[in-house]
Amino acid sequence: MAAARRLKRVVASQPGFLKLKSTSGSADSVSSRRKRVNKNKKKSWNKHSDINDVEDFLEDVRHQERTTGGLLSEKPDDSLFFLDVGQPKKPEQKAEEAVEGKKRKGKTSRPLRIDLILQHDSLIPPPKDVLAYQQPNAKKLRRIAQKAEQLAAKGVVPQRRKQLPSRRPADRKAKKSVTEANNNPDREYYDIWGQECESKDSADPWYLQQTGKKLVNRPEKLNEKPSVLPAVEVIAPGGSYNPDFFSHQALLREAHEVEVKKQKEEDKIERQVMVNKADTATEETILREQVEGLVEEENEEEMAPNEEEEDVAVGGIALAEKKTERQRKKEKADKIKEQQRLADRQRIDQHQQLFQLRSIKASIKQQEQGTKDKQKVRKAKQEAQKSQPRRLGKLKFQPQDLEVQLSDELAGSLRRLKPEGSVLKDRFKSLQKRNLIEPRERAKFKRRHKVKYVEKRAFREIT
Repeated sequence: MAAARRLKRVVASQPGFLKLKSTSGSADSVSSRRKRVNKNKKKSWNKHSDINDVEDFLEDVRHQERTTGGLLSEKPDDSLFFLDVGQPKKPEQKAEEAVEGKKRKGKTSRPLRIDLILQHDSLIPPPKDVLAYQQPNAKKLRRIAQKAEQLAAKGVVPQRRKQLPSRRPADRKAKKSVTEANNNPDREYYDIWGQECESKDSADPWYLQQTGKKLVNRPEKLNEKPSVLPAVEVIAPGGSYNPDFFSHQALLREAHEVEVKKQKEEDKIERQVMVNKADTATEETILREQVEGLVEEENEEEMAPNEEEEDVAVGGIALAEKKTERQRKKEKADKIKEQQRLADRQRIDQHQQLFQLRSIKASIKQQEQGTKDKQKVRKAKQEAQKSQPRRLGKLKFQPQDLEVQLSDELAGSLRRLKPEGSVLKDRFKSLQKRNLIEPRERAKFKRRHKVKYVEKRAFREIT
């Protein structure tokens, strides 16, 4: 910065330097007598130093650079002066003026004032953007290029160049589409989905596989909804604020069946846990259990010696006699004869089935019809299960109670209708019924520590 100022001062000292601004004030200040002050301290430098002449000079130099693009002393005479000889009129221009006589003189197409204001009026070139010329990892890339040149000079072929022939040849016919600027109003309609599909289809599959841009095929099961039930179910006509008599009675009958079913389940649990009075212990049964096994009967004593004699008789083990050679041959012949008889019987049955083809066809047809009926029942059952909630967690889905009003509770008017149920609970149950979330229960609060009651001193004094 100091060197630039020094250079400009040297230029200003030259006899050919021209100033655009008047310097009368600076001349008066120079002619006036200076004050003699002590300047050996830095505090008084800015206070008593007069730098107006330097600032005027620098401002004049900047003004010349903005307006003319440089110092006037350095400009040639041809750029500063010109000879005005007027503009000669051509014969073509005169003919055009005769044809366009209706147009007023002096009305030429000029740019708007707003455009002139927004134009760059300084002739100083913008500063060089150093970051625009920088390249990321330039030093590393230069080092890699030098190493590649050294290897090429030695005749060493890199591994990547060796693998190039093994790659699939790219489709040279397909030309890359030139991308236009987003702010171009004349560009064609841009289909974001269509262009992506075309690029994916036209791209090299080996390239897509290596770069990881080839997406995994989406399973078809993910496109299916977890339930066929609608998000919002419409209540029966009997649930209106002013329903028809028969529709209201049908809704009441449905709610009655639900309550009867709940009552039956409760009665079943009560019967299972109910204690039978006949099975309760009395004093007599307790005494009989305590005396059991202590009193010996005479019959048992008499039967004991007979049992010992029988045990002695049975104690001997009878050994099986060894078969003779004649017996073995006879058993073998009987076995072969039995196998021959079964084979003959099977051959006769197969021959007999030729005369039973009609009944066999009828039985096969009946069996196939039964299989088809079972398939229909199974498919109907599967379709019915789609509308039913599945078991997603450890808890079972409990349907919400029907919101129904009795005959004497009907308002008959929307103003006197009392709200029933909860919208939040209805949406929560709908999510469970459509298999979007698992059935849940409200978390029970469990106190970690026991509550400790402390009697305050002020209360103790009163009591």
